Amino acid sequence: MSSLLTASDLTHEQEVVWLEDPEHLDYVRQALDKTKRRNTKPPYARDGRMVGYAVLDDAAEPDPDSGLYKRRVLFVLPHDRDSHPDGVYCEGAPGEAVDPRTIEPGKPGAKTTRSQHGPAAITPA
Repeated sequence: MSSLLTASDLTHEQEVVWLEDPEHLDYVRQALDKTKRRNTKPPYARDGRMVGYAVLDDAAEPDPDSGLYKRRVLFVLPHDRDSHPDGVYCEGAPGEAVDPRTIEPGKPGAKTTRSQHGPAAITPA
């Protein structure tokens, strides 16, 4: 599924559950995954680790074709800045990356100086 989310993709989000403290992450990747349930921890089949996920409200309905719910999953990959601060994303970030401090239920999150350029970009001179 697409990783460039809009508010219309997240209409039925009731809560965002964090599995890790988002204060320690400059950015997280986000994507919509199809899951069997709307309110439990979804399965995770990517490299890296899931750091959060959305719980859907009671009004959310599964896709009529697949019977699955579309839910936001927040994750980081092994080569992301949190694991490799001097790696490929020491500056810059992947397209689906947003600042976890800006994520709320029903809102896709925003790109910030910290998420896009790293902590060095916001350190006062």
